[in-house]
Amino acid sequence: MSAIERTLGRAFADDPVAQWLLGRRLTPERIGFLDAALARGHLEDGLSTITSRGEAVAIWAAPKRFRIPARKMLRHLPRALAALGPSGLARMMSMTDVEKLHPPEPHYYLAVLGTDPAHQGKGLGSAAISPTMSRADAEGIACYLESSKEENLAFYHRHGFEVTGTHDLGKGDGPRLWLMWREPRS
Repeated sequence: MSAIERTLGRAFADDPVAQWLLGRRLTPERIGFLDAALARGHLEDGLSTITSRGEAVAIWAAPKRFRIPARKMLRHLPRALAALGPSGLARMMSMTDVEKLHPPEPHYYLAVLGTDPAHQGKGLGSAAISPTMSRADAEGIACYLESSKEENLAFYHRHGFEVTGTHDLGKGDGPRLWLMWREPRS
């Protein structure tokens, strides 16, 4: 298991979306794999950050690159099916609706931010997202994310993100996401 998988597996152990996707199959290893598979889809953009000891991971996508091509996702399909099971895979497919919620304006997309719970509250999550937010500010480009936990909204608000809407996964039967936008700072 990679450092990214370990950190994200711990960070998302209590995440409503992970719980909804995995149900009784929920384990840190399965969560870590799913989030790391998403991360690998965006790593080539060179915007992602993992802290020096692997305590926090921020996975960013460059403007107009928030969609992960199907060919990249297919590489992970056998392991994803094993992690999710058939019902979880069906729920995962419904998450493609989330891509349609992205604002049309160019933006840097924070796909995943996770901090190992043993290291939360030490500024590591902030350190992990700061380089790309600084780049976005320098370029005059906004940032966007979907938060799966209401208690994280204050953290993102401190970094300039504002809630622009909500979306309930699974046609309203799944957990809520908070859509957040950050205008560039000069």
